[in-house]
Parts: sequence; C-alpha cells; structure tokens
Amino acid sequence: MNDKFLQRLAQRLPDYPAYAECLHEPPCKGIRVNTLKISAQDFARIAPFPLKPVAWEENGFFIGEEKPGRYLYHDAGLYYVQEPSAMCAAPLLDVQPGERVLDLCSAPGGKGTQLAQKMCCEGIIVLNEKLPDRARILLQNVERLGIRNAVVTCADPAALAERLPAYFDKILVDAPCSGEGMFRKEPEAARQWSEENVAMCADRQRKILVSAAKMLAPGGKLVYSTCTFAEEEDEENAAWFVREFPQFSLVKRVKLWPHRAEGEGHFAALFCREDGDRMVQRQERPAADKKAVALWRSFERDFLKQPFAENCGLLSFKNTLYAAPIGLFPLAGLRVLAAGVRLGEAVQAGKTARFEPAHALVMAEGRGQFANTAPLSEEEARRYLRGEELPGSSVNGWCAVTFEGWPLGLAKGAGGALKNHYPKGLRH
Repeated sequence: MNDKFLQRLAQRLPDYPAYAECLHEPPCKGIRVNTLKISAQDFARIAPFPLKPVAWEENGFFIGEEKPGRYLYHDAGLYYVQEPSAMCAAPLLDVQPGERVLDLCSAPGGKGTQLAQKMCCEGIIVLNEKLPDRARILLQNVERLGIRNAVVTCADPAALAERLPAYFDKILVDAPCSGEGMFRKEPEAARQWSEENVAMCADRQRKILVSAAKMLAPGGKLVYSTCTFAEEEDEENAAWFVREFPQFSLVKRVKLWPHRAEGEGHFAALFCREDGDRMVQRQERPAADKKAVALWRSFERDFLKQPFAENCGLLSFKNTLYAAPIGLFPLAGLRVLAAGVRLGEAVQAGKTARFEPAHALVMAEGRGQFANTAPLSEEEARRYLRGEELPGSSVNGWCAVTFEGWPLGLAKGAGGALKNHYPKGLRH
C-alpha cells in the first residue's frame, strides 16, 4: 500500500483505523445475474456457488472466494462478474424500457449492461468507450449478455456531445479516476498513487461532465460515479457541477467504504436537469442491402423457430447486416462497433451467395429458439470453447451449440463432425 495515500487518508477519515484494518481482508467478489436470459430466482436454483444478495442491486450477489469466470454459465452470458460496490451507481438512474440512455465511459461494460437489463431491450442505449482496445472488450460483453438495443461507439465525449445535444433521458458517467476504492483489490494501482494524479483525474472528470451535461434532455437524470475516495474527484466535483450548470440539482450522494459496507470503495451522485428544450434528433432511415436481407430472411426461416428482428430495423454496413433498435439516430461520421445485434454477413463465392451468421445472433436469441442445435456435455463444451472440432455429430449445417440448453456459439455440422465457429478472440 502507498504510505503517502494512507497518511493523507488518516488525516481525512475519522474512522481510519477501521479502514486500515480492513485492508488485511480479502476483497469482495460478486456477480450480477443477467435477467435478459434468466431470472435471479431461476439462476439461484442452478448456481454452482453460494449466493448472498447485494442490498443495492436486486440481481447482484456476493460469491465468496469463487472464480466465477471458470463456469460455462459465464460463457453463456447468464451473469456478469462485477464488484459489488460498483453495482450501486446504475440503479440511481431508474432507467425504463423505451428510454434513450447513455453510458459515456462504458468499458468493460459492468454498469452499461446493468442499465441495459432494466430496459428489457426496448429503447436505445449507447455504450461509449473512447479507447479502441477497451471498446472491443465492451462489445464482447455486450454480445455475450445478448443485449439487443445497444449501440457501441468509440468516440471522445466532446465529439459525441456535438452530435447528440439534449438527446438522452438518462446518462451515466463512470469517470476514469485515481482508483483509491480498489486498492485492496489492485495493490499495483495503490503503489502508483499520487496527489498529482488525483488532480489530473479531477480535471479530466470535469471535462467529461461538461460533455455529459450537453447531452442530457430537460427532465433527465445524470449519475456521476467513481471508484475513489478523493474528495477532489467526488464531493468537490459534484459541487462544482451544480455551480457550473445551475439547471442541474444534486438529488442524492452515495459513498461506500470497504470497512463500512461489504464491497470495495465507490462514490455516486445523482443529478436532475430541470429546464431547457429537448433536441429533436433526426432519426436514421435504416438502409439495408436488399440482397443481404433476402439471404438473411431465407437463413432466418431455416435457423430460427420464429423471426428474430420483428421489432428492429435492418441496417447494413457493407456486407454486414444488423438488427438495429427502432428510432436510431444517424451514425455517419461516428466510429460504431455495433448498432444493435450483428446478424451476419452476405458472402459471395463465385456465382453463389450465402448468409454467414454472426456469434452475436446466437447469443442474443433465447433458449429453445433454434431449429438446429448441438447439445454438448460439459467436457465437450470446454473443448468447443477452446476452438476444437468435435467429431461424432449427426448435425448438418449451421447450428447453435448449447450447454444445458443455453447457447454458447455457432458451429457447422458436416461429415459427422462439428466445425468450430466460436470467435478466435474469445477462445480459452
């Protein structure tokens, strides 16, 4: 632990001895059940480890010393591994189906997917991450959890604000911070702590909040959160925000400490915007390549038991087809990693055209919705996730690979074997 950080905290925290003592305890671990696929009650019946409810998130659970990422239910997207205290911010927004929601600093996706669950795939949620490598990780989590109404972007907050002024009903700003609340979990981060970094983070957070303020519609709600204890980044920035933007009022503040509540450290502040005019944003007219759509419709009839994209608009990016959320804003000029669910792409081989389905399609579809499946044992499923071809299969053509009925990905049956189409970047 960083001695300068501890000395500073000892001067500021009345019950510092209790905090210092808790640093010798193991960090708390948690998961959030993905209710887009399974209810918390149903997951509790099949959970491979004990669950203890998290007070501030109805679908959140403490899990003790388990390694939740090693279970196949994780690969199937039944839960998201999330530090329990980090679950406290998203519920403050009280998002509803049909709203326009933004998670401005979204990677790796914990809070954004938490918001998406509450929307029940209705409305539009923009999950933005400025850094490309982190944005790709964000997209992987969005696809694994089967979120249908997400637009994943890779944009600077200021650039996004120019495009979407007064557009969103709810905005979450989980700002990059000095990470003091995670020092028990990440000792290396503690060793790199400095007051200069705290000041730098506080300044960067204010710039991000300026962009967020521009994008919130009148009557909307904004939550600003960090995983630090520093007043400069937490309380002082919250006070600065309402001074800088008097149309916003501070409604609630939450600060969790590891010696006072189970979990690591977290801060969240809820603001409401009171006045102004809502931006009437032009909607995208989804344009889809007719040939790709025809190939998709033919594939859809054979692959699924019922149509997938009835409540979506079909949108093409070159040969790739998406089921995009209704009411989507224009995307031209934005770096977009996904606009809804990637269905697949039209492939031309000589005079023959075919539709190649995407991994995201399988993960976004419900259990039992596939016309052709390849049910696997646990051992077979782990081989599949490693990218192996599986012999001894009677399945022909494209199929959904499943474990206990839960989709894991795609395969293609041919010649008595299952040819593996699990994405190479996900194999483990």
